[in-house]
Amino acid sequence: MFALVKKLAAEIARADKIAVLTGAGVSTASGIPDFRSAGGIWREDQSREYYMSQEYFYQNPEDFWGKYKEVFRLKLLKNYAPNHVHLFLHHLEQEGKRVSVVTQNVDGLHEAAGNQHVIEYHGNVNTATCPTCGTKYPLDYVMARQVPRCSETGCGDILKPDIVLFGDPITKHDAAEVEVEQADLLLVMGTSLLVSPFNLLPIYAWDNQKPSGLINREPTPMDDQFDVVIHADLSETVKELKSLIK
Repeated sequence: MFALVKKLAAEIARADKIAVLTGAGVSTASGIPDFRSAGGIWREDQSREYYMSQEYFYQNPEDFWGKYKEVFRLKLLKNYAPNHVHLFLHHLEQEGKRVSVVTQNVDGLHEAAGNQHVIEYHGNVNTATCPTCGTKYPLDYVMARQVPRCSETGCGDILKPDIVLFGDPITKHDAAEVEVEQADLLLVMGTSLLVSPFNLLPIYAWDNQKPSGLINREPTPMDDQFDVVIHADLSETVKELKSLIK
């Protein structure tokens, strides 16, 4: 395993422009459970996809907001902070690397850690927008109301969270593809690569012969699309990488 970490460290040291794809495994060290392990709502009859969908929001927005706040309770309560995985990516920037983060996470921790170029592929939990007039509201406003509504005169519509719900279009894929295309190295961290079209990005890099590395605790269906594959704890692996990169 050390040989693989050493090989990936050498690739990172050589690269000038690094595209980093991140998933839930990056934020779990901050105490945020991944979407599938969040409790409560998943014991009910309907699936999480149904409740956290565009269809359900428009069908029953009042009940949607109650379930949404339950699912994302830790994120909405802000009881978290960037961990050393987030800070490692910021450290690479400080060392002169051009780092572009494309994240599936909606917690805003990459920006909080200081990364300058972050594409939030699935949106951000920290704001909500009025579907009618487009007015955007901060998290404090959303949390102060059981069902947040637009306060603009004559509007009063129920706000929609600024995350990609099931059934919503993905609007950031083309921008993410550009970052992969321009990178010297693709680094994928803490994602099982089961969600499409996000999981097309490593294929794009492989087809274009980009050097690539994957760090994830469990094997993924796309392990064969990477030059270096490390199945290990992400936090511990990052510590080793930082100590090896000069």
